[in-house]
Amino acid sequence: MLIQVIGSFIAVVSMAITIGVPKKFLGRAGLVGAVGWLVYLLLMEAGCSAVASMFLAALVVALISHSFARLMKTPVTLFLIAGILPLVPGVGMYRIVYNLIKNDNSLAGFYFSETMQLAGMIALAIFIMDTIFRIFQKN
Repeated sequence: MLIQVIGSFIAVVSMAITIGVPKKFLGRAGLVGAVGWLVYLLLMEAGCSAVASMFLAALVVALISHSFARLMKTPVTLFLIAGILPLVPGVGMYRIVYNLIKNDNSLAGFYFSETMQLAGMIALAIFIMDTIFRIFQKN
């Protein structure tokens, strides 16, 4: 688990460099992604479903991203775009295409449904956290 978390930190920092995050924020962006992946792994280990784990991990990523953005007076996208990277269901997209090529439409349909649910949970978590921060920002 520790190796996966370290790997996600490195991947997020690499992605942050690619998208042009300033050097002084790279460590924090990596921390966001590593914490999000750790939360996902811990929830999966505890027996939560993949969809619930994804939702809660994305919620944590969005919370930390918004918090860092407020504390450092930077756009939230500096942390959120790179930080969400480990949670993106890329393997599901691969499995969809692989099974379509193999002409196994039922399995491709299963992976499509699962991948859409996971991606939807990411989007929903980001939306909810953004809404919460907007409500408190106006008060």
